[in-house]
Amino acid sequence: MLTTLASAASLASAAPAAAPAAPSSPTAAAPAAAMPILDRISATAMRGNLAFLASDALEGRGTPSRGLDIAAEFIASQFRAAGLEPLGDEPYFQTADWNKINPRRDKNAAPAAPAKVRNVVGILRGSDPVLKDTYILVTAHYDHVGMKPGEGDGIFNGANDDGSGTVSVIELAKAFAANKERPKRSIVFMTVFGEEHGLVGSRYYGANPLVPIEKTVAGINIEQVGRTDDSEGPQQRAFAVTGYDFSDVGEILKKAGDQTGIKVWKHPVNSDKYFAHSDNQALADQGIPAHTVSVAYAFPDYHGAGDHWDKIDYENMAAVDRTVALAIWNIANGSEAPKWSRSNPKAAKYLGVQEGRR
Repeated sequence: MLTTLASAASLASAAPAAAPAAPSSPTAAAPAAAMPILDRISATAMRGNLAFLASDALEGRGTPSRGLDIAAEFIASQFRAAGLEPLGDEPYFQTADWNKINPRRDKNAAPAAPAKVRNVVGILRGSDPVLKDTYILVTAHYDHVGMKPGEGDGIFNGANDDGSGTVSVIELAKAFAANKERPKRSIVFMTVFGEEHGLVGSRYYGANPLVPIEKTVAGINIEQVGRTDDSEGPQQRAFAVTGYDFSDVGEILKKAGDQTGIKVWKHPVNSDKYFAHSDNQALADQGIPAHTVSVAYAFPDYHGAGDHWDKIDYENMAAVDRTVALAIWNIANGSEAPKWSRSNPKAAKYLGVQEGRR
């Protein structure tokens, strides 16, 4: 996650911030049409999926690698089983040649054989005759840092970073697709490669979108939502939003949290600091209000061999995902699309891009 971070320790050394206040009880009922979606989100299903994706068999899902390919096929099979419509140059895959797009490649080296890497993408078409041609992107990165030689455990499984986001996207796709009432807007579910190399997969999508950028109204990226043991204190039933007040997506998420009993908050340092360091940034650069949700910015096994699937708090993750699902539902059925803030100077460049497309 948050690809410019050198280690969890560097986050822990930042200015301390109080943990969010304990969430209150839900203040209002969620819309009746959304309740079946929330009810379908299963901690048990996510545990099973993450036990596979973060297993040693996938060798840390480095980009590119055999383990990453296996993960891509698995995610595509989940999208297919959910009933999502495929997007991409192949069904459910947006394919790129890693040797051409790797930002760290030696440009003077002899050309290498193509190395295929893939974003995994499916779409749930909306129901409204007009709004179905507008889109919300729900994303996570499914790569991690792979394997490192040395004594002991050399496989960096990446359960929280970002296997937790990946299985959340799968679970959200299944829950929305199974719902009798379709949302008015279309929802694109996507897991991307190469985040750990500099947001490469999401930037590739931003340069080669599969649905019109000018019709994409919002993006929610899910990152590190499985661990609650943050260096600043426990984060149960709470999550933070990067760039919280850059657009009104933060408030949309907060209102959803008020209805589900989850605290949605702005971290006083990291919410702004790391807005540009996760996969929401590729959409934001295109003028789309896009943000990342995270439970723990700094957990003990960040980019370490101990980031295992059995350390995840699955019930808490499911509660977070239900809140995200409700926010997605509200955006998908709202008559107004999210907007960048006109009063926050940090949002000015994104607002300028958005308005420049009109």
